[in-house]
Amino acid sequence: MSDAPRTQLRVGRLTKAHGLKGAIKLELYTDDPERRFVPGAEFSLQVPASSPWHGKHLVLRELRWYNAIPVGFFDGVDDRTAAEGLLKAILWVENVDQEEDEPDAWYDHQLVGLDVVRDGAKVGEVVRVDHFPAQDLLIVRTPDREVMVPFVQAIVPEVDLAAGTVRVTPPPGLFEDVADEVEADDADAASERSSDAKTD
Repeated sequence: MSDAPRTQLRVGRLTKAHGLKGAIKLELYTDDPERRFVPGAEFSLQVPASSPWHGKHLVLRELRWYNAIPVGFFDGVDDRTAAEGLLKAILWVENVDQEEDEPDAWYDHQLVGLDVVRDGAKVGEVVRVDHFPAQDLLIVRTPDREVMVPFVQAIVPEVDLAAGTVRVTPPPGLFEDVADEVEADDADAASERSSDAKTD
């Protein structure tokens, strides 16, 4: 038996009922759907605690493609009503930790503890990863607060596990209070105008 840690990998989200026989359209979070979505594949579900599917698993019968959109057929989901009860559910698979499987997919335990670097300087540390339907968020602890960083290519262009770093290129205001900076700039400008007036 392998001693490698068992991990959960997020591979998709159920988005919309398709037809009347329980089929559900999918948003894929994996570059390898042919391997992840095979008949018999079992998924754990991320759903609200109030959902009747909370704590249960979903088994795939078949994955079909309609106009380039993946559609899943699952055991126990036999009509549109059942399908609609699963909308927005996020699908996870249990996976032995092998980094080469998904080169652009990072496991939570790999990200937690990494230094967050901006313009070559450390600004904080990843303390957890929050998963939402729209996107994932890296929760970064800075010296004075926690910052929610959208885990998207434009803001997090590089994860370097070997170096233990996450490089970020955040928009203004994500790691600092832009309003304070603007007020400070305005104060400096006013001071300069006042000084110029006295000189004149």
